[in-house]
Amino acid sequence: MVHLAAPAAQQMQKREQSFGIQMLSVQPDTKPKGCAGCNRKIKDRYLLKALDKYWHEDCLKCACCDCRLGEVGSTLYTKANLILCRRDYLRLFGVTGNCAACSKLIPAFEMVMRAKDNVYHLDCFACQLCNQRFCVGDKFFLKNNMILCQTDYEEGLMKDGYAPQVR
Repeated sequence: MVHLAAPAAQQMQKREQSFGIQMLSVQPDTKPKGCAGCNRKIKDRYLLKALDKYWHEDCLKCACCDCRLGEVGSTLYTKANLILCRRDYLRLFGVTGNCAACSKLIPAFEMVMRAKDNVYHLDCFACQLCNQRFCVGDKFFLKNNMILCQTDYEEGLMKDGYAPQVR
């Protein structure tokens, strides 16, 4: 059976630089803290603490998509002096490996197909003899590390001198 796998990012090893984000209440009797983003005093009711610094809720944003990091989760990612949300971190820096069919890199956020230890782009997951694309639920066969449709698999078995066993 063909099954869509989870995003390859979930398979990625823990190499990223991730940091927690805390939302804190500002105590009225304390001296206002300076924001690491805009350098102004934080006079709001709440502030964020991340990377051992204090931030206005509006100032702690992803460098790529501008999303407010306090709203999208409790984690931020840093690399190359950028503060990023998880999605953009994986888009920019995440790589899971190569496609078994085309040998090109598969980005960590991309949906993939898997057959045993092989990983494929969705577009590359097709019979390697006739290029038939598979739909979810279609049978496919892996022989000598090649993806085959049922017709090509059975024809190959007939040429090899034995009939396929139906289970």
